[in-house]
Order: sequence, then structure tokens, then C-alpha cells
Amino acid sequence: MIVRKYESKDLQAALEYSLPAEQAIFTSIPSEVLETFQSDIFNQPFVIYCDQQLVGWFALYTDGMGNIYTNNKQAILLKSFSIDARFQKRGFGLDSLKLLPNIVKQHYKDKNEIILTVHETNYAAISLYKKAGFIHEDENYDWEYGIERIFRMGL
Repeated sequence: MIVRKYESKDLQAALEYSLPAEQAIFTSIPSEVLETFQSDIFNQPFVIYCDQQLVGWFALYTDGMGNIYTNNKQAILLKSFSIDARFQKRGFGLDSLKLLPNIVKQHYKDKNEIILTVHETNYAAISLYKKAGFIHEDENYDWEYGIERIFRMGL
């Protein structure tokens, strides 16, 4: 498995990315992340490949001033994490999340914490993030679509 920053050569695979509707309500699909990336230099997309196939996707939001979930300016926000529906239930999600601390340390040496949010009804994601070592300390964010649980992982 390879996890790296998005490159223009990934565009076609990103456009073919598949998520069922019941999962897409919880995350942004790659084309949406790319649209945001074009206008926000702090939103860096990453790709997850296995055997030359795009199996997953996420973005790291690096602007501490724009992170509404913490006052920690050395925190980085994990956003839009997903595994393509055609590759789910093969361990790619957990394996890539376990690589995440080293990826952050490699690309963002000043960061000391990873933060993510997950909708309180997204039980599969909550379980996955816990298995990967993220901790929820009863911090939540109430927004227009419901309660988001805030998870943290120290680096």
C-alpha cells in the first residue's frame, strides 16, 4: 500500500471513485475535495493506492487558524477519509490510518496532534477510528447536520 499526496495523474482514478449514498452523506468524494483544494492551499488531498489502484482518499487541513475543533495551532485536521466501495472490507482503512502518524510527521514536522470529526451515527467509522488509536474524550461539535464527535491522536 502506498499513501502519498495527490498528483494530477490521479485525476481520472479520482473521478471514477465510488461510494454508496449511505456513506457519501458522511464525507466528501474526491471530486469535491479537489474542488476545495483548488481554492484552499491548506487543504491537501492524499491518495491511497494498492496494486496501482486508487483504493482510498483523504485530505489533511493544515491551517491551525482555520481548525474550529481545537485551539492547538500544531494540530492537523483529517478530513474526507474514505475507502472506495469496491475495495472496502479488505483492511485498507485501518492500515492507512495506522500509517497516518508517520505521514503527518514526514510532511508536517510542526504538527503534534491529528484531529478528526465523525457524525455520531456513523458507527462503522467510529469503530474504525478507535481501532486505529484515535480517542474521543466526550468532545463534540454541534452543527447543522447533527452532532460530530471529535477524535484526537497525539503524535
